[in-house]
Amino acid sequence: MIGIEGCLKRIMDIPGARSVTMVDGASGLAIAAAGEHDLVDEHEDAAATTDVVRAVLGCSALATGRDGDDLTEIIVCGTRGFHLLNLVDGDFDGRLFVHVLCDDDTGNLAMARFQLRAILAEFAEDGHGR
Repeated sequence: MIGIEGCLKRIMDIPGARSVTMVDGASGLAIAAAGEHDLVDEHEDAAATTDVVRAVLGCSALATGRDGDDLTEIIVCGTRGFHLLNLVDGDFDGRLFVHVLCDDDTGNLAMARFQLRAILAEFAEDGHGR
């Protein structure tokens, strides 16, 4: 069992990770956060990224059209880094998601995605994501 704090610590151990915020998708509130929140604090981060997740989930143009094929990840890339928004298993009403900001100089998008999925799968299996 890794728990919330253990989950955040392991996410911050991903090479290039600068910050992580765990968000309650139903309320848009930060549950927990770690790392450097230079531009916005974890509460502003949670509210803003909840708007992004809701907009993407509500966009029919981004649906794959297959039954049972749910959106699990949103990636936003900039010139100096990338953002990973990963939804923890469950329905969005009450669904948790994490926002990870990674530095492009020290991070690797493919490895960050792979490691983040593994950490969140373990977290959800422990029953914390439900």
